[in-house]
Formats: sequence, structure tokens, C-alpha cells
Amino acid sequence: MRRRDLIAASTVLPAGLLAGEAIAGEDAPASAPALSIPGVGLPIITEGRIRNYIFVSLKLHLGGGATAEALRVKEPFFRDALVRAAYRTPFVVAGDWTVIDGPAMCASLMRSAVAIAGRGKVTRVEIVNQMPRRRTGVRSG
Repeated sequence: MRRRDLIAASTVLPAGLLAGEAIAGEDAPASAPALSIPGVGLPIITEGRIRNYIFVSLKLHLGGGATAEALRVKEPFFRDALVRAAYRTPFVVAGDWTVIDGPAMCASLMRSAVAIAGRGKVTRVEIVNQMPRRRTGVRSG
């Protein structure tokens, strides 16, 4: 391709992309509401000792007419329920102290969400990120 054609394409292309985005933005359905809960520190407890902490970022997918703004005031209650559950029955993966047992943690938070927000207000819990405090000197699969 010639240099002149590249320059012409680079000036025409962004305008075409913007027009395409505007059209796509009008027809795109609104995404389902979600509440983000960043940086919850959960303990990894084995043999009665805290071995590590995992910092978990979550996204609660909302349903039943719930909005993120309405449930944002209940975020501390979700955090508290999650930390209490982690100390009561740790979400430990056997032989690996650097990750949380995701399905067990999500199921526990879903049970707590019914009491905190009401039935059907939280439809799904998604783990966005897991970051261990210590990455070395701990067991890992």
C-alpha cells in the first residue's frame, strides 16, 4: 500500500468508527446492573493457623429490580458476611494456600445475600480477581 493511501485511510477510518459506535450504542441493550466489591481480605486457615490472606475483588450481578445505587449502602454488610464466613469455614483449596475455593465462597455469599438484600436481588457472584498476600513460602499445587 502506498504512503498516500495509508494517510488517507487513517483520516477517514476514525470518523467511520465513531459513526459505527454511535449506531451500535443506540441499538445495544443496557447491561444488567452489578455491584463491584473490591479488595476483601480473606484468611487461609489450616490446622488452626492463618497461613495466608487472599484479597478478592467481586462483582455481584443484580436482579429483581435491584440497582447498584440501592445496594451500595449494603456493601459493608456483604463484606462482613464474607469475612465472618471465611473465619468460620475457611475457603481453602487443599494443598494450595494462594487461592480461594471460588465455588464455596460464591455459594456462601449467595446464601448471605438473601438475608442482606432480599430474595432474588443478587443473581450471581463473580470473582473478578484473587491476589494472595504472600506468593512464596506457601504451599501451592
